[in-house]
Amino acid sequence: MFRRIGRVVVRHPIWTIVAWLIAAVAIVASAPSLPSNSDESSFLPKSYESIQAMDLQQKAFPQAFTPSAIVLFDRTDGGRLTAADKAEVAKVTQELGAKKIDQVQRVVPGIPSKDGKYDMALVQMDKANAGTPKQADAAKTLRADAKDLVRGSPLEAKLGGSAAQALDQQDASSSGQAIIAYGVFLIILVTLLIIFRAPIIAILPLVMIGVVASVANGLIADATKLFGLQANSSVSSILVVVLFGVGTDYFLFLMFRYREQLRAGEERREAMINAVGRVGEAIASAAGAVIIAFLALTLSSLGFLKQMGPALAIAVAVTLLAGLTLIPAVCSLIRPRALFWPSKAWQREPSNARFAALGRTVQKRPAIVALVSGLVMVALAFGATGFKATFDLASGSMPKTAESMVVQNQMQAAYSAGAADPTQVYLTSTQGQPIDKAALPAFEQKLKGVGGVAAVQPTGLSKDGETASISVTLKYKPESDQALSAVDQVRSVAHADAPPGTKALVGGTSAIYKDIDKAVNHDYRTVFPVAAILIMVILGLLLRSLVAPWYLMASVALGFGATLGATVLIFQNIGGQDGLMFMLPVIMYLFVVAIGTDYNILMIARLREEAREGRSPREAAAQALRHAGPTVAAAGFILAATFASMMLAGQSFLTEMGFTVAFGIVVAAFVMAMFFTPSLTALIGHAAWWPGHADRKGGSGSLPEGSSPEDESDEARRVVAVQRPRR
Repeated sequence: MFRRIGRVVVRHPIWTIVAWLIAAVAIVASAPSLPSNSDESSFLPKSYESIQAMDLQQKAFPQAFTPSAIVLFDRTDGGRLTAADKAEVAKVTQELGAKKIDQVQRVVPGIPSKDGKYDMALVQMDKANAGTPKQADAAKTLRADAKDLVRGSPLEAKLGGSAAQALDQQDASSSGQAIIAYGVFLIILVTLLIIFRAPIIAILPLVMIGVVASVANGLIADATKLFGLQANSSVSSILVVVLFGVGTDYFLFLMFRYREQLRAGEERREAMINAVGRVGEAIASAAGAVIIAFLALTLSSLGFLKQMGPALAIAVAVTLLAGLTLIPAVCSLIRPRALFWPSKAWQREPSNARFAALGRTVQKRPAIVALVSGLVMVALAFGATGFKATFDLASGSMPKTAESMVVQNQMQAAYSAGAADPTQVYLTSTQGQPIDKAALPAFEQKLKGVGGVAAVQPTGLSKDGETASISVTLKYKPESDQALSAVDQVRSVAHADAPPGTKALVGGTSAIYKDIDKAVNHDYRTVFPVAAILIMVILGLLLRSLVAPWYLMASVALGFGATLGATVLIFQNIGGQDGLMFMLPVIMYLFVVAIGTDYNILMIARLREEAREGRSPREAAAQALRHAGPTVAAAGFILAATFASMMLAGQSFLTEMGFTVAFGIVVAAFVMAMFFTPSLTALIGHAAWWPGHADRKGGSGSLPEGSSPEDESDEARRVVAVQRPRR
């Protein structure tokens, strides 16, 4: 199959390129524009209590005041507010409301802080557009107008709240994407120049991946709109890295094999056809593992991950298609002397002394190599037991110097930590009759007695009297572990002590975070095993074995544990962070398991190929490491470096994710694929391929489609003849 694809593409390169360009223009021109949503509640389905509470509030209290933004006033000299200052605050609050800014429904006075240094104005916006760019634009206008209105006075006005955080997240995301894009571009360019010492090869993948990115983004926009998925700004940053990182990986897989075929004396077109035929199955299997793992995210309860999964799967699928068609077509049009110019190293087989030495080590002492590499991963994996999750999505997606974050921190210091974002308890009648008001004070007292509750505001009733709203202020920051524990206790008390004939629902930001925590735990039990099983199926089909997939996935599981343990050590133990972003293990699992499996697939596919040349399992492992080792090392380094570029974005979530995935890829490429997998395969021997005989001449799955046994024998003799002097 892959040899046929290579033959068609190489014989008709112009038509292949033209087809890509026409498709790219058509897809980009017809793709819809997608607004991004940063509302945390959009992460969850309606089955969760916090979302049910939100829906109940909108029905029973449609005019309820829920601030979308907060204007925080204080003196520029840090002193207490004077009577004149308070009068100025009242004047500015009134003038902001009179401006009739789009999305802004009301601006009302807030409560002064106990220390007298702060006052605030509360801004209500259209709930229907919460978290959308419209409200971010409104926040931008509000921020500018508030600063203009206090200019010339001793006051300073800063804008915080959810709308302001959406604005700051949007700005941070834009600058972060630019930094990541430039970082990825430079990393790939410089690394390819060092590896091949040829400017055309260094620039070529960047240009082609640019075309692939346009096609992928257009298809992602179509899919997002078609299936009603939520767009999120963080996906764009991750998408840049995946496209360029994975795209460069597949480019390297193909070019290393193309160069090897040229060195064997093949004509350039035939060399490219054979390169596609030889590595096409490995690339397709590797991409299939990544796509399956990403699509497993559609089983997630979180809207963010539901959006990320299909988007990244589409990106990898388009990259795979380009790797099998566009890249071979373009490269086949360029003569090797020009493609590899000015270097002449492509003409001669290098000694690969370092990788040959590593291969001999694996061949002679596979048990020791497997034990040492396994112990390294096990030792790091112990650190994973200290993992703690944080749900502070706002501070995770923007720098601490962002104005909305400054407001959040100042309010938490000046007011009760939960005052700006109280928890809401709703009682609704289950009998279609008004709630008994006499039963409410006792219920309020029960809530006041919950640990972690700072205050309980008097009950408000809906117009029909069938729903009551009780505001509960917690002592802790809404995203803190203490707040999540407290809201869980509030729920238990509210559910148990709800007056007869009523049902209690608990909502608010802390309740949303608590439900997100439950959703993530659900995803651990669902997404992880589904992705693992499907990847094992792919490995089984590729290798025609029931044994190899088990120890390959076991090695990947060790790599996952080692990566999480190292991340906990760096960020929590050494960096002193309270915890890591709650969704990090899910994302890390899928990236490390899926993308890390690429290198295992490439290495074991080459090992099988060497075994089919008549070598013993240990000899095959040594030769596989010698020939596939440079490819895995180069691809692993570039992919790890591209993910590491996310650490430059200035956002703690992207910093954590960049380090985690980069470290995981380093483990996958330089520990698993280089040592653990080939040494285990050498130890297990022919049994690794049970019940098939894919490692032996004439074994199932050995020949590229469209070739004959005689072709394979000639090819084997030629490869052996070329390799014999290198021994």
